[in-house]
This record gives sequence, C-alpha cells and structure tokens, in this order.
Amino acid sequence: MLAPRYRVNGRAFARIAELHPELTAFRRDLHAHPELGFEEVYTAARVAGALKASGVDEVHTGIGKTGVVGVIHGRDNRGTWIRDATGQTQAIGLRADMDALPMTEHNDFAWKSGKAGLMHGCGHDGHTAMLIGAARYLAETRHFAGTAVLIFQPGEEGYAGAREMIRDGLFERFPVKAVYGMHNWPAMRPGEIGVNPGPMMAAADRVTIEITGRGGHGAHAYMAVDPVLVAAHIITAVQSIVSRNVKPLDSAVISLCAVQAGDPGAFSVIPGSATLTGTVRTFNPVVQDLVEQRLHDLCSAVALGFGASATVQYERIYPATVNSDAEAVFAADVAQSLVGEGHVVRDMEPSMGSEDFSFMLQVKPGAYLRIGQGGEGSCFLHNSRYDFNDEILPLGAALHASLVEQALPTTSN
Repeated sequence: MLAPRYRVNGRAFARIAELHPELTAFRRDLHAHPELGFEEVYTAARVAGALKASGVDEVHTGIGKTGVVGVIHGRDNRGTWIRDATGQTQAIGLRADMDALPMTEHNDFAWKSGKAGLMHGCGHDGHTAMLIGAARYLAETRHFAGTAVLIFQPGEEGYAGAREMIRDGLFERFPVKAVYGMHNWPAMRPGEIGVNPGPMMAAADRVTIEITGRGGHGAHAYMAVDPVLVAAHIITAVQSIVSRNVKPLDSAVISLCAVQAGDPGAFSVIPGSATLTGTVRTFNPVVQDLVEQRLHDLCSAVALGFGASATVQYERIYPATVNSDAEAVFAADVAQSLVGEGHVVRDMEPSMGSEDFSFMLQVKPGAYLRIGQGGEGSCFLHNSRYDFNDEILPLGAALHASLVEQALPTTSN
C-alpha cells in the first residue's frame, strides 16, 4: 500500500486504504483507455463490472447515453428506499465524471494513453476510481440508514453529460435529497480539501462574432470595408465591457481567443468577412445578462461605424456551479472529521473555470469540493504531462463514503 504523507481519521479510510493497490490499478487502466464524452463504452463497462463485483444492490447503465448509476441500500433498509416524516427520500448522491480530453499525452509511464490524441488530462480516471472505492466500502459495511446513489457521469468536458443524465430521469429514478461531487486540484497539497458556501465555478458561455465587410485589394483599401480592421477595434472595445459596465465587486471575464479572416497566402487581399470566437465567464446571472446585451450592442455599433455589420451568437454552455450553504458546511465538517481542521479550506476561492455538475446543483441541493493532489513538480489540469496522483485515492473514496455515513446515520452498531 502506498503510504500517504498526511494523517486521515475514520474507519472508512482505514478500510479503503487496504484497497489502494486495486484502486490504483483500476485508475491506471482507465488512464490507458481514455474516451471522449458519450463514447465511454469501455469505461462504463469497467465501472459496471466493478460495481457488480462490489456487491451493490443495483447497477443501471445507459443513463444519459453512457452514464452508470449504482444503488446501495443501508443495512436497515436492504432493498428499499426510506423516507423521513416529511416524505423526503433518505438518499445521498455521489457523482464522478468519466470522460477524457482530445489532447495528446506527453508522459512516458507504463499506463500512458493508448489512444492517439486522447488523454485523461483532468483526472476523471481518478474521480471514477475514488467513487469505485467508496462503492466497495459502502456495499461491504452498509453503516448508514438510507440509500447511496453512485453517479458515474459521461461527457463533462463540454458535452453537458450531467444535463443529459437529468433529462434521462436521473433524479426521478433515483430521488436523492442532496448530491456531492469533487474534483482533484493540483494547486492544493495532498490531504487538503476545499469548499465554499456559494459559487465554486463560473458559468461558461461561448461567443461567436461574425463581421461582414466588403473585400478588395490591399493596395486600394479605400474601396473596401476591411473586416480585419473592424475585428481589431471590436477586440479592443470588448475589454471595456467588464471594466466599465460590471461592478468591481462582481466577477466577469471576456476572452476573445480566436480570429479567422482571409488567407495567409493572400497577403494583398482584404477579405469580405471575419469571425471572432471566445468565452465569457460569470457567477451572477444578472452580470451574465448584462455582458450578453453589451456584446450585442457594442459589436454592432463598432462595425456600423466602419460601414460594416456584425452579429453576435451567444451560447450559454454551463451555468455557474453554486454550492448550497447547508450542504457546503456539512461537507466541510465531514472533511474536517477526516483530515482535521487545519487541512480544510472553508472559504475556497472560486475558479473562473466551469463544471457541468452545476446542472445537478440547479436541481438538488449539494456541494462541489476540491481535493488536493499537488506537490512539487505537479502539472495543472489539461496539461499534456498531467497525471492523477494515486496517493489520494483512499482519501477521496473515504470522503465520498463519509458523506453518506454522516448524512444518513444509523442507530445500529
């Protein structure tokens, strides 16, 4: 067993730590077989097989295309769902994402990606392995009163797999009262856990700006309406939206990340059109609405000033990931019971990145946590040399399991 560099309390960790070599092998197998969103056939089969081998009560596949759900009932309600006096189902959801990224891996270890142009560059292989570890422990001990719902989600990386699972009846079929997810965080040390009551991740929107001018000869620019010039002014002007329209205490980012116009080989040809693409990140829906409206107004006006026209296509991809207060405090308390007060960050700084767990938090109360996995020489997420730190597999699994045990305590020994 790999020895962690930090101390963890609780029976869940002690038992799961014995499974560390198996979880590591499972995780590395997934790393070697990366799959994109809604193509997780191998991964889903491995998950379903591991759940069945763990002795969970139910295994459901094909939810939200390639999603998998495992159900484990507590020792006092084997085979049944129970409700409290208010009619609330006593069930907790735990979510892990399964998909990889369309990027080339530049590692050289034995378990590196076996598929060209695909890589587990965000640690979803580790997230899946941690939840399998929790399944093993919960199915074996069943030291909780209620039901654990283990959600293995496809397509987090831009495919909105959480939304697909919800549309496929996830929470109607498995009526949890709260749902929790976690993501590894290389900027935090192993043994540290972070959470925040409120925003954790920003909303992610896609912006496409189509500029139409009039093409012509570069030597006779006065006879053309240059869309490249218009694009340059729009790029500059757009940066004023946040600085001059958004309150300083609010957060927003506008990044125009790509420009497409003309042919690099046609050095003297002014093209007839140009396209800008980029992203907007916000936390507050009011700010999101403001930025969208200002983009439409400003781009159109700037283009008109040059005799051109511009249209803005604004797509809301992922909403902001916002933890519910009570569940975030509860999750922090559970984390503290495992690693101690000094290793839990209760006011985790939100990230301007995005996460489709946000769709689940729009439907159910819950919390999204970060679990530290970094250290000297570690790569950040989406780096071609990134790899999940197997050292934290037992801690992540124990945190999942402890969320269930402490949310659904049993009176029996």
